[in-house]
Amino acid sequence: MTRITEQDSLYRHLEKMSITELTAHINNEDKKVALAIEKALPEINLLIGSIVKQLEAGGRLFYLGAGSGGRLSVLDAIELPTTYGIPKGIVNVVLAGGVEHLIEAREEEEDDREAGWLALQSHDISAKDFVLGISASGTTPFVLASLKACRENGIPTGCIVSNPKSAIATQADFPVEVITGPEFVTGSTRMKSGTAQKMIFDMISTTAMIRLGRVEDNKMVNVLLINDKIIDRSVKMLMERSGITDYEKAKALLTEKGSVKKALDHLGK
Repeated sequence: MTRITEQDSLYRHLEKMSITELTAHINNEDKKVALAIEKALPEINLLIGSIVKQLEAGGRLFYLGAGSGGRLSVLDAIELPTTYGIPKGIVNVVLAGGVEHLIEAREEEEDDREAGWLALQSHDISAKDFVLGISASGTTPFVLASLKACRENGIPTGCIVSNPKSAIATQADFPVEVITGPEFVTGSTRMKSGTAQKMIFDMISTTAMIRLGRVEDNKMVNVLLINDKIIDRSVKMLMERSGITDYEKAKALLTEKGSVKKALDHLGK
């Protein structure tokens, strides 16, 4: 396979560049990311469709990764229960080295061929669930071995990789290849590859939550009331959708029911 992610940067002698030059070049490279994702939208759509199907049937989504991509998937997963009011455990992360060691960057753990599948088994993984492997190189042993085990056990899988025709893509039912090209700093896949991964995670989780009915119109009607900003936003949302004109009355109802959605259901709206 061609490892585009390991090819030399298009830029030379970075240490001689000014701040203005460095940021301009990085920005120019970042512009390529959305265009690379656009080319992969048909595959991304198939991936999301399969994930939604599993979630609608009561299954779970497991992000499975190492390095920057795995850590970015943690950020996506931890925000969903708050933003969309889903139960914890619907969207999960199996991270090389363990989520509990998120900030330690245990890069050596990505070579462990057994840990990923063992971690999935500890979650009682089954064919009802969906496992999404994340690997810029497309060769990470932690991800590759786990997806292979999933396939052998009838568990649907997908992947997000940044190289064409990778080993991991061959083990995924729904492979997504987003070819962002050589990194600005040679081999530093936390840059364009990581940006692409973050953008795709946003697409996956947001689209899935909308399709699962966690959004109405364009509003987060199931958001958890965890701070003053969100409570104020939710009160105004409830007032807009219910016709209640008294702020304090709307706030009292919202606080009693726990979410805009539950308050609206109570009112028959």
